[in-house]
Amino acid sequence: MNKNEKVCIKDDVALGDNVRIIEPCNLYGCKIESDCFIGPFVEIQCDAHIGARTKVQSHSFICSLVTIGQDCFIGHGVMFINDRFSAGGPSGGIKESWESTVIGNNVSIGSNATILPVTICDNTIIGAGAVVTKDITKAGVYVGNPAKFLRSL
Repeated sequence: MNKNEKVCIKDDVALGDNVRIIEPCNLYGCKIESDCFIGPFVEIQCDAHIGARTKVQSHSFICSLVTIGQDCFIGHGVMFINDRFSAGGPSGGIKESWESTVIGNNVSIGSNATILPVTICDNTIIGAGAVVTKDITKAGVYVGNPAKFLRSL
């Protein structure tokens, strides 16, 4: 991390080598591996894990229980969700009702996409504005709301 950069890191954030964080941001209880870039106005919550060489662009929200693989790109304004409101409304912070999200390696997620609790396999592209509501198990390009397979890479 560059000594001249101001960062806003709270409670036990684990940072690898050469992590670049642009202020303002909100990081707490998460793990960010080496050579990552975290843009401004990003929040990464506790129990989130960002793999090596991943870039997270501005205004993105990575909630608890999200794991992002290595060599990924998270576009501007991407939102991850861990609470499906399965009880008819917000869980009220009851962590046991939250669900996890796992993003594979070499995944690119376009700006303003929304990712519900799912698994996305390696080597996948999620188009800008897509809403991913189900697991993606076949590499390729996915677009739309809900996100659907468009083509292979």
